[in-house]
Amino acid sequence: MTDRRVVVTGLGAVCALGMEKDAIWQGMLDGRNGIVPIERFDASGHSTRIAGEVTCLDKDEHFPGNLQRKLDPFTMYGLIASDGAMEDSGLDLEAEDRDRFGCIMGSGIGGMVGLEDQHTVLLERGPRRVSPHFIPRIMSNAVSGQVAIRHGLRGTNFVTCSACAASGHAMGMALQAVRRGEVEVCLTGGAESTTTPLGLAGFCAAKALSTRNEEPERACRPFDADRDGFVMGEGAAVLVFEERERAMARGAVIYCEVKGFGSTDDAFHITAPEETGDGPTRAIEQALSDAGVATDDVDYVNAHGTSTLYNDRTESRALRRVFGDRCDALGVSSTKSLVGHLLGASAAIEAFAVALSVSQDVCHASRNYETPDPECPVDVIAGDPRELTVRNAISNSLGFGGHNVCLVFGK
Repeated sequence: MTDRRVVVTGLGAVCALGMEKDAIWQGMLDGRNGIVPIERFDASGHSTRIAGEVTCLDKDEHFPGNLQRKLDPFTMYGLIASDGAMEDSGLDLEAEDRDRFGCIMGSGIGGMVGLEDQHTVLLERGPRRVSPHFIPRIMSNAVSGQVAIRHGLRGTNFVTCSACAASGHAMGMALQAVRRGEVEVCLTGGAESTTTPLGLAGFCAAKALSTRNEEPERACRPFDADRDGFVMGEGAAVLVFEERERAMARGAVIYCEVKGFGSTDDAFHITAPEETGDGPTRAIEQALSDAGVATDDVDYVNAHGTSTLYNDRTESRALRRVFGDRCDALGVSSTKSLVGHLLGASAAIEAFAVALSVSQDVCHASRNYETPDPECPVDVIAGDPRELTVRNAISNSLGFGGHNVCLVFGK
């Protein structure tokens, strides 16, 4: 590993709070609720009927004609987020050597919408009527491939697939690719769209979701004693990772530095976390060591914070093991409380929030933190945003399969 440093120079996102960077960030600071009754399909037969749906996208405007048959919604979200990130970065692609530009994205599941649609076609109309676009539409790597085509990015390109840690792994791989000089710039993040009849039914069957259907705005409540499960979300976020000296030389606006990455596994259970928190503890310690950042120099934690009993308590134990008594005054918030759980794209939308927190020295609050869980002894930011000097922040992502990822961002 070289001493090349990596910074964030562009941000783009699509989620339940909108599809424009400043509007999404202001919505987060305002504590705006993005969780609503599902409108895309009839969810009346499901035990959970709420989600953080993306309702702001006009597909006809952004993807006219034949494009809608070729692109799954998760890829559409990724493309729009990449457009926003590229525009925000100020990069002039026509003047760049795009052999040195990469794209590494994460997705936990990929094209579930297309999978369900074409399965229905198969059953109702037969195999000859299945779309020739079916496979390239649903494959998880469609999003990184389409982003590369859109922007002409000819460097390293792939998708990581590790459930809810997928875009955390993608950003870790992007950090390493820029550090070692494989690329100078890497678009990275994640995209997901699994709010479908089958996707929702699967999580309902696992009894993982909140059933607070009559109060969707109060359903997602990380670290709160009255939580009853997570809420599905969807969308994408893309960050532009760029070699620091290069970014400074072109006068780029720099949001923060990407300082460290840690990745471990529980090797315990395919869905349940190992309850001592050893796996995420080691991931956080690895990331801080990689970053050269001491625990006393961390000011904010963007938690995985799913609003499930096992995750919240396990993550709290890990934070307590790493930071000790500093947890009593180490600001913690969960972006999922606002937009739902974006699954493979969750780490990306959370990194989007962290980059802005480091840049602007303000951290958004968690919604619905009303009754502290004594098993979660952490300093949850509740009510209003918290203004503080964010020297360094960590962002945690924990996924089915026992995957644990931690990223360190700092000034």
